[in-house]
Amino acid sequence: MLVELFNFQQKAMQQLRQQCAAAHNEYNTARLNQVIAFTAPTGSGKTIIMAALIEEILFGSESFVEQPDAIFVWLSDSPELNRQSRDKIDTKANKVRPNQCVTISDDSFDREMLEEGHIYFLNTQKLTRSSNLTHHSDSRQYTIWETLSNTIHEKADRLYFIIDEAHRGMRGREAGKATSIMQKFILGSPDDGLPPVPVVIGMSATIQRFTQLLSNSSATSRRVQILPDEVRASGLLKDRIVITYPTDTSEQKDIAVLQAATDEWLSKCQHWEAYCKEQHDVMVKPVFVVQVLNGSEDQITATDLKECLQKIEERAGIKFERGEVIHSFGDKRGVLNLNGLDVPYEEPSRISDNKQVRVVFFKETLSTGWDCPRAETMMSFRHYSDATAIAQLLGRMVRTPRQKHILVDDMLNEVRLFLPHFDHNTVSQIVDELQNSEGGELPTDVIEDDFNNPLVRNYTSRNKGRQSVSSTVNYNQVVINFTDDNNPIVTTPAEVNLQTTKRQEQTSSQQQSAVSQQVQPTTSIPTSVRVIEFDFNDGIDREGIIKFINEQALPTYNVRTFRQNSYVKSLFKLCSFLQNSGIDTTARKKTVDDIVEKIHKYILDLKSAHKYAEAKEKVMNFEMLSDVYDAFGTRIKDESVRKLFSEADVDLDRQVRFAEKQLGDEGISVAYGQKYDDVNNQIQYMVDVILYANDETCLSELEQFCKDRFYNFNDKYRRATTKLNDTMQTRYRDIVRDSAEVSNVPFSLGENISFRTADDGEEYTDHLFVDERTGKAKIKLNRWEKLVIAEEQKNDEFRCWYRNPTKGSNALAIAYDYKHGKRNFYPDFIIVRREAGSTEYIIDLLEPHAPTMDDNVGKAKALSAYAANNSNIGRAQLIRVENSAVGERLLRLDFATSSELRDKVARITLPEELDELFRQYAKYNI
Repeated sequence: MLVELFNFQQKAMQQLRQQCAAAHNEYNTARLNQVIAFTAPTGSGKTIIMAALIEEILFGSESFVEQPDAIFVWLSDSPELNRQSRDKIDTKANKVRPNQCVTISDDSFDREMLEEGHIYFLNTQKLTRSSNLTHHSDSRQYTIWETLSNTIHEKADRLYFIIDEAHRGMRGREAGKATSIMQKFILGSPDDGLPPVPVVIGMSATIQRFTQLLSNSSATSRRVQILPDEVRASGLLKDRIVITYPTDTSEQKDIAVLQAATDEWLSKCQHWEAYCKEQHDVMVKPVFVVQVLNGSEDQITATDLKECLQKIEERAGIKFERGEVIHSFGDKRGVLNLNGLDVPYEEPSRISDNKQVRVVFFKETLSTGWDCPRAETMMSFRHYSDATAIAQLLGRMVRTPRQKHILVDDMLNEVRLFLPHFDHNTVSQIVDELQNSEGGELPTDVIEDDFNNPLVRNYTSRNKGRQSVSSTVNYNQVVINFTDDNNPIVTTPAEVNLQTTKRQEQTSSQQQSAVSQQVQPTTSIPTSVRVIEFDFNDGIDREGIIKFINEQALPTYNVRTFRQNSYVKSLFKLCSFLQNSGIDTTARKKTVDDIVEKIHKYILDLKSAHKYAEAKEKVMNFEMLSDVYDAFGTRIKDESVRKLFSEADVDLDRQVRFAEKQLGDEGISVAYGQKYDDVNNQIQYMVDVILYANDETCLSELEQFCKDRFYNFNDKYRRATTKLNDTMQTRYRDIVRDSAEVSNVPFSLGENISFRTADDGEEYTDHLFVDERTGKAKIKLNRWEKLVIAEEQKNDEFRCWYRNPTKGSNALAIAYDYKHGKRNFYPDFIIVRREAGSTEYIIDLLEPHAPTMDDNVGKAKALSAYAANNSNIGRAQLIRVENSAVGERLLRLDFATSSELRDKVARITLPEELDELFRQYAKYNI
């Protein structure tokens, strides 16, 4: 493959390969039909995984011999899906030759049987009774049913039939028709002379969808599943889908919502431009997707396309050029002319690769066969009856453009959808449909937001900067007023009259001239968008504080229910990272050298125990139990042709490849051979490596060695990784998080975060992240939390505070024991202080926690251990509120300042014991 599979993808591919081998083996021996259900949520890369599977079956691997005569049939419900799948195989599976992929067409396809070594693409529309493929004619000797039937009868042992996503994007009668046709291959179709296909692989986002196809089938069912958490952890999907709609539906707001969506798209463009320039990354150009109404015989669409384009250009201050605006109206594939601009047709599957495209108009065709990670903003003029179609489309927009989570700007981790004709109930239908169509649990959060009073807000840590503000009122009602001394002031009234706003823009030429010195547009910002300078002047050096926090490299923990890698693989990934980043250029070489010495010591021990000759004989005669199978999962042990090395050199090579895989696929055998090669016996080093890799005790000891070194390197270099760019930091985090069920990476905060605020929250001016327009953060706290913040604010050392979220990359997490497993807990507050006369900040972790909670002991022990292991924490407090004669008081148990307390809390097991520690050690003062 030309692309490296993510760990969860590689694991799924290997499971599929094993299931395919077992399925063919059972069919060949017992003649039981087999169905392998491969289910994976949106964004998991099912097509890429299947492409890797096809390549492995055709060309073999360390564990399975190649099967070059394999035949694949890829069935979907859409020519567009087939084209997209074929393109991915052509461009990503580099071992597959272009002529091995064949699209079965109505006109030219006529075969008695399918040919070995080919991948055939077929869609259900070609299998209807009216299709040419299903009928004899002067130019067709065999119907498609006869071709498939003959192939099943003659070549069942090499046939793999793939059913792709069970009518994704279809509804009603079309979906039912597609299901009926697909069921023919599982159940057989006597009317068409088609027996059941022996081995079927079904790809789907949800097991329920594929279960419909299996009804009434007696086939043996096998299952391979990718969990949503695996996809969520990979960074392949955005964190949030924000759906914005007007709660006040008493008046039409189409254009106002379109303008709001344009603002959002323009902001995304600017944030991506800034990010890519700062990170020296390939530029990402977000796509604005506009879904319009259906039309009639007299008009393409009931939506006024010319007005839409005009409003987008006016709002964004952009005059689009040909090719930047395209349409995907499947029923009208020509070039449209809108306000003098030629708007060409583009197939949905081609949009993502067309880097010129900035705006897309479409009706429904994007729901099928379309993935465009650059599509980050969508506006739909459709009504609530189209909830299912909108949900299917939205599921295609959650991929991340850079295939990773963005650390420094949280705004780039979300996609936004604007719906002027929906309300809470109908938006809930979209959310339900989205979950149903994508497998029940979507690996991203879906958040509803109010157009009139937006609660999902973007906050910044920058005290100073530049902000673009549109010349008309935007969706969160920002108005630019001007004071007598000509300074711009941002206000956010509950209601704004658009005409008043326009009059405010027509201020005197003297005012405009004075303000223009501050708000001159730059070349990267459209001319009709104002740029204002903002400066909070509140005495909080937010950027300096963020820098300080990130430099501390405090560990934040990640608890998973699964583990992706062995420590051998994780260690080598980390060593390569340390080498490529320049942090430690000797890490990999030292690790390889140490493993080589382990192999050499093992061989010396065998020889001294007089066991080497016997072990070597088994390798040369290929009698050892290596995991090498034929295409059908049968272990290869034909000893009669493997008595001499001259007859077993191919098997020895295979054993070495398998041994290399056991040792991390990092060239260990070559390194060993370079150091301990015997010039009189050129294969000696290969035998040594094979012997070591086939000894379970050696492999167990190697795993422990790699585990110890992995954590040693991680602890040693964690702080150094914080100085790397966003891409390298993301790579490091992925390596560490894939290493174990509980892992830790440096806690860091970016410049911008995005989260949902509460409508009844309070505004704070001393939060670490604030709205860049108002200098405030709207946050809802409970009674205990308010008491804590109020008391902290009275401290002379207090500078600011951060509301630690309960998930996401902006959260500091600590792993703790809960019942029979590990969980993450998130201390409520990070407090930033600075002592008088000092230039260094102090970081505190505060957790107000009710004693009635059953996780008190676990969290107390975890917070105490965290403080013990991180001396750069000022305070680590578990806090309770106590009623007294003078009112409520905060009782603080500080684990960071007392080693005696830490020793005692490490030994407690019961809540009563923690209560006693509060009585002995807790204090009322800060």
